[in-house]
Amino acid sequence: MTIPRQTRATIMPCLRYRDAPAAIEWLCSTLGFEATLVVRNEDGTVAHAQLSYGNGMIMLGSVFDTDYGRLLKQPSETGGFVTQGAYLAVNDADRVHERVMDAGGEVVLPLQDEDYGGRGFTCRDPEGHVWSIGTYDPWAEAERPR
Repeated sequence: MTIPRQTRATIMPCLRYRDAPAAIEWLCSTLGFEATLVVRNEDGTVAHAQLSYGNGMIMLGSVFDTDYGRLLKQPSETGGFVTQGAYLAVNDADRVHERVMDAGGEVVLPLQDEDYGGRGFTCRDPEGHVWSIGTYDPWAEAERPR
């Protein structure tokens, strides 16, 4: 069995964007991420970026034709389908929903109260990656007495 490294967060989704600088701006201004590191190439593409949210983080970069890059497809190359999504736990799903709508984000599952608790919705960012956003906290649920 692998023992997780003792660090802030042990799972960090990694995403690729055709226009990574625009994606960083949208993710920060709309969803509330903070760009803690952005390494740009001379041509303006992003070699590597780290965006934090609470104790979580995503890493992203521009789309490149590399060994790793050829393992990935963008939503625009798959008819809009994705093989994974990310969940962002927020304090106020209604407020984030409003920011997504104001920023022209596509809401694909409506804002609603969930049967399992919490309130949330699912949207696409400008390049089609799927984000589920809500107030449900799976860690709090796991700590409740049964």
